[in-house]
Amino acid sequence: MTPTRKSTGRKGQAVTIHEVATLANVSPMTVSRVVNGNGNVRESTRERVMRAVRELGYTPNLAARALAAAQGTRIALIYTNPSSAYLSELLVGALRGTARTGAQLVIDSWENLDAKAERGAARALAKSVAGVVLPPPLCESKAVISELVGDGIPVVALASGRFDESISHVRIDDFKASREITEHLIGLGHQRIGYIKGHPNQTASARRFEGFQAALREAGIAPDNVLAQQGYFTYRSGLEAAEKLLARRQAPTAIVAANDDMAAAVVSVAHRRGLDVPGDLSVVGFDDTSAATTVWPELTTIRQPIASMADAAIDILLRNIRRKDRETRVVVDHVVAHQLIRRDSVAPPAAAR
Repeated sequence: MTPTRKSTGRKGQAVTIHEVATLANVSPMTVSRVVNGNGNVRESTRERVMRAVRELGYTPNLAARALAAAQGTRIALIYTNPSSAYLSELLVGALRGTARTGAQLVIDSWENLDAKAERGAARALAKSVAGVVLPPPLCESKAVISELVGDGIPVVALASGRFDESISHVRIDDFKASREITEHLIGLGHQRIGYIKGHPNQTASARRFEGFQAALREAGIAPDNVLAQQGYFTYRSGLEAAEKLLARRQAPTAIVAANDDMAAAVVSVAHRRGLDVPGDLSVVGFDDTSAATTVWPELTTIRQPIASMADAAIDILLRNIRRKDRETRVVVDHVVAHQLIRRDSVAPPAAAR
């Protein structure tokens, strides 16, 4: 005969799974199977456990259940981004997310792979992990995405400039952010504004340049193609682009760079040329990585919360991994708010002072 007892009614103390197991005369593992909906339990046992649950007022610890579900789940973060500052933020967020949930993080770099090699690497990866986070530029690799999705692996694209309905996304509105920081310069009186583009293999680069151009047009300033130089999100490409812009007879009074590494390079070139920042030249960046605060003066920039975005990507992946039926997996487009960070690299142009 199953033993019975009254609920203890202890104030401030939750009923444990062991107490439920004792009352129902089963093991704690059996109680766990019942409350988690596992079908491999006799109906008579299930009823006995549920009577004990009701009598004791047992409430499963949802946080613990989520952590237990994540234990042993392998999530891959694959990167090729050349910016060490960006990568640092990315890893901080991913490690924070996996540490909180108990998932295992697999980190790998796929450098200089063509589409065929990427496809092969993705095929091999799909056999060893339950989900994948893809930062730029891999987040837009059709070869990688099609291979992973085809194998039923949930994927989250991080910081992509476009939405692909086959995978989930965590991103900011790059167009809006770039327009906002350009409007900030225009509001201070700048009319001749240079721009250093991001790597052409990323749609975020195009969206940022489009936002810059939109701000100029809305202010009645005709975009000048000679004031736009190609960069590649690296410090060195920023040096080369800044040299070209500042060597012009009619040099810009302000320069927008598509990331902080390139903006830091602009400040370096300006100093070498004897220009005061921001007295002679205003400089703004994008991302608010550590590079923004390791130069002097510190950069006005757009804060893209990369670490928080990576953390959110882990959560989205785990929710989809736990869905047993692949058909019920949900594609999420999580657009995160950006922030304009004002620091000392910006001032009105000399003519307006």
